[in-house]
Amino acid sequence: MLLIGVKKEDGWLCSQWKLTYPTGWENICRGIAAVYDYYDGTEILSSRFPAPEGEVLEIKSKEDIMKIEEGSFLTIRGMSKILKVPLMMSIYNQTQVVNVSTIAAGEEFSEADYEKFNKSLCQYLDSVELYMHGLGK
Repeated sequence: MLLIGVKKEDGWLCSQWKLTYPTGWENICRGIAAVYDYYDGTEILSSRFPAPEGEVLEIKSKEDIMKIEEGSFLTIRGMSKILKVPLMMSIYNQTQVVNVSTIAAGEEFSEADYEKFNKSLCQYLDSVELYMHGLGK
């Protein structure tokens, strides 16, 4: 994924990323399911009528994620076991847009420095994108 930009806002680093290719719902679900076990306090949100801003779904396993009804985006949020910070990632259906927010804390995520932030998060997001297309292990 390509980092478009990052800014610090109310104690969070809010970033926008561009996928290599636009992707569909099944791939989005596959990518979110792949990282599901690597979060604590996990919540999955999706935009389903009548809650276009997103509603928290009852998800008990990553298999449940593959059954989510198609919407305009899918979000995973919680404490990332890999990055060791709270993280929220929203992937938008049929677009190349991914929004990621993480708390501005620790050495890696204290400032909205483009280069440092990109180095800290890009490999993780590249892995998610590979999983979306069935290429991750």
